[in-house]
Amino acid sequence: MTHSDDRATPLSAILLVFSTGILFSCLDTSAKYLVLSGMSPLFVSWVRFSVHVVLVLVLLQAWRHTSMFRCKSLPLQILRGAFLFGSTIFNFEALKTLQLAQTQSIFFFAPMVITALAGPLLGEWAGWRRWLAVLIGFVGVLVITRPGYQTFELGHVYAVGATLCFSFYAIMTRSMGATESPQSLIFYSALAPAILMAPVVPFTASLPAGPFHWVLLLGLGCFGGFGHWLVIKAYRQAPASALAPYSYLQMVWMIILGYLVFDQLPDRWTVTGAAIIVASGLYIVHREHRLRLRDRSVPNAENSELAKKL
Repeated sequence: MTHSDDRATPLSAILLVFSTGILFSCLDTSAKYLVLSGMSPLFVSWVRFSVHVVLVLVLLQAWRHTSMFRCKSLPLQILRGAFLFGSTIFNFEALKTLQLAQTQSIFFFAPMVITALAGPLLGEWAGWRRWLAVLIGFVGVLVITRPGYQTFELGHVYAVGATLCFSFYAIMTRSMGATESPQSLIFYSALAPAILMAPVVPFTASLPAGPFHWVLLLGLGCFGGFGHWLVIKAYRQAPASALAPYSYLQMVWMIILGYLVFDQLPDRWTVTGAAIIVASGLYIVHREHRLRLRDRSVPNAENSELAKKL
């Protein structure tokens, strides 16, 4: 029987990833529009997760599938949700001053950070080739941010912070995936931020200026909730390594929306840095796929560990 990693990626799964990229691009575009209109990024983030919770309850039919409320470790679920919230609020803060393409380019560095963190946190140590890809990806981040030049600003720091928080969130997702259900992971990742930040909402709330702003604000949770739901459906049809390259097409939607909504186009430094980061990320995806195939062909654990170091 052919292993799933060797099969052609289903077109339906690819289309789901395309749709996810569009939804997440609309999420960032709406958030940028709202924070530029004067709304608090903290309040915008809280509404995004609150609507997300309601949407997840409906999409996953919580009244029929109560298993989504059960979890093995509530503290870890809360911590994971806090990392996701940190990634969101840092990203929204970055969008105040950076272009959509800039924040997305830096965010694409997350797979490299995850590769680096997987060693000390999960015991999944990368070989020298993947470490080289991580370093090259970091060069791409430096090309975009250019620290020490006048173009470097606080928004770049927020964008890097968003990337780091998401990387820890992804690491926890990988670690908890063996003991927690996918339904509980998507539910608590939204519920935890909504509850934790509720006490500060009265001090940060800033009501939308009009009906259009209300639509965008409530749409944030819809974009995020549907996006995560489609991700789950896509990963049920194909392995993450097969779908990862298509997620980089989100940069296309970001550039298009950035131009249409904000009349902004990325400069040559952002394009160059993004190309370096994407190339490094694609290599890591390719390398991990090769290692999985090699692991199935080596006869024992010693040779398997040797293969990972190559």
